[in-house]
Amino acid sequence: QVQLLESGGGLVQAGGSLRLSCVASGSIFMLNTMDMGWYRQAPGKQRELVAGIASGGEINYVDFAKGRFTISRDNAKNTVYLQMNSLKPEDTAVYYCNARDLVYDYWGQGTQVTVSS
Repeated sequence: QVQLLESGGGLVQAGGSLRLSCVASGSIFMLNTMDMGWYRQAPGKQRELVAGIASGGEINYVDFAKGRFTISRDNAKNTVYLQMNSLKPEDTAVYYCNARDLVYDYWGQGTQVTVSS
């Protein structure tokens, strides 16, 4: 079992920045072999991928995140980060951390990000 705990959300004005962190605990020896990702869910909308970083380090971003968001991982600290810059009101959502491999799929409880105009 892997437990994921997100932090770093909050209220920020448009154009501002936030850095989200996701710390893993439990069977953390598994984490190095798992793909990690950040997702978000806005009210009334489906959960969507923001960015992913594979166990081998490959990174992908969805279009709205390109050029503004940066995902990174520190396996030594069992932590995945999401640096978010130039935030927009439409980025308001609950942001979730995800860890998965071919067998397991773990989610954190989410952290609220609110961007005011």
